[in-house]
Amino acid sequence: MTTKIISVFGGSAPKAGTAAYSEAMLMGKRLAESGYAVATGGYSGVMEAASRGAAEASGHVIGVTCGLLEDWLEGTKANQWVKEEIRFGSLSERLYHLVKFCDAAIALGGGIGTLSEVSLVWSLIQTREIKPKPMIVVGPLWRDTLSGFIHSANGYIRDEDKKLILFASDVEEAIKLLNAQPPTPKHK
Repeated sequence: MTTKIISVFGGSAPKAGTAAYSEAMLMGKRLAESGYAVATGGYSGVMEAASRGAAEASGHVIGVTCGLLEDWLEGTKANQWVKEEIRFGSLSERLYHLVKFCDAAIALGGGIGTLSEVSLVWSLIQTREIKPKPMIVVGPLWRDTLSGFIHSANGYIRDEDKKLILFASDVEEAIKLLNAQPPTPKHK
């Protein structure tokens, strides 16, 4: 049986000792304990914390990195908990890999990059460019932002597309939602 890969998205700013870092570590730990491999963008913040939590729970950690980003932010490299590094030249290739080749995606707190990741997953599932998969957003940032968007976009978003995003209050609820999902359909 192939291990399912869960892409965890989130901001690069959180440092060890912060609530956001601890939440991401717990997410990585719970995913590994549930038998999932964890894929992240491979660098700092939420990506590092989720990688660390998974690695410390003996899980497999995939870091999807990018030469362009490392050139732009000189000295940036994959975090120490990454066990398998998949490297791309551009941000768009990196993002597309994280979105397309996961079995589910989870978004923790983040900024513009994380918002673009959530939007891309949602859009590609909606248009059926990628196979249907759970897209779980965690915490009040996402509940407020996406609920406000959905409500304000009156008539622009079909009811069935609203249901493609799953809202979780915290890590434990996200893991329950993930584990309750039916098996992912195969490509035709």
